[in-house]
Amino acid sequence: MRFSSSMDILKRLCHDRVAAAALVIVLLYMFVAIGCEAYSCYCSANNETPFYELADMNKSYNAPSSEHLLGTDFMGRDVFYRALAGTATAVKVGTIASVISALIGVSLGVMAGYFGGRTDNFVVWIYSTFASMPTLLFILAFALLASRGFLYPPLAKTIMEFGRKTGTDPGMIAVYTGIGFTGWVALCRVVRAEAMRLREASYVQAARTAGFNSFHIIVRHVIPNLFHLVIIYFTMRFAYAIMTEVIVSYLGFGVQSAPSWGVMIANGQQRLWRGVWWEVAGATGFMFFLVLTLNLLGDALRDVLDPKLKN
Repeated sequence: MRFSSSMDILKRLCHDRVAAAALVIVLLYMFVAIGCEAYSCYCSANNETPFYELADMNKSYNAPSSEHLLGTDFMGRDVFYRALAGTATAVKVGTIASVISALIGVSLGVMAGYFGGRTDNFVVWIYSTFASMPTLLFILAFALLASRGFLYPPLAKTIMEFGRKTGTDPGMIAVYTGIGFTGWVALCRVVRAEAMRLREASYVQAARTAGFNSFHIIVRHVIPNLFHLVIIYFTMRFAYAIMTEVIVSYLGFGVQSAPSWGVMIANGQQRLWRGVWWEVAGATGFMFFLVLTLNLLGDALRDVLDPKLKN
């Protein structure tokens, strides 16, 4: 996407106050996530304990105060800091899972729509098979197998080695791959339909007549003209991936070692009956505003990027 086009999209978004506010909040979350991840890497490299992991059992379940804005958890750790650090986990999961889904969906959708015939039949069969699967149950099962070491030994060893080198626990890797490999179906369908339309366009026919091969035509003419669909889908899938990670971690099959909103909600719910509401409220609030703004931003991007709605 050219710089001038990007600036035009940004200007149109800024004309909508809700979309502009959503964009600012999403960017703020991104900056927080990048900062927390960089700080975590620094602490890991220097064998230091991150401030959000500092525990004091004498301060367990302290109510919100000027010292601890959202109180403390059962180990005396600051809930606000842990919710803030959980942003990095949410953004990592959302980004990686959405990229995996987008790559698979665009690749298969473009091939099916552009080439048609047997290729199209094969891709339709694949996404129909995946669409019939209970997505959440598949992710939970895969996360359970990965986090408990029940996978095929060479695959389990590869995941463990990758996790060790990247500082990522197996549960988080399972969430990445589980969401990524099950969330591409909707995009694939849309891209396939759009590629079928674009392959009959005059400029694509002219490129064929000029002797350009299919790969060149797909990369230079087909994908750029359906990329707006990918951007819209990526934003929506990002929000879905975050919510899925929270659910999986809440059930105990996802993130284990890193701060996670799902883990915080699971830990906090055990003391709700005693009036200890701040841990659940903190994690839920952080998740709510990120998912809400992503959905609002996705709707705004659809209005700006969809050629049928531009006018």
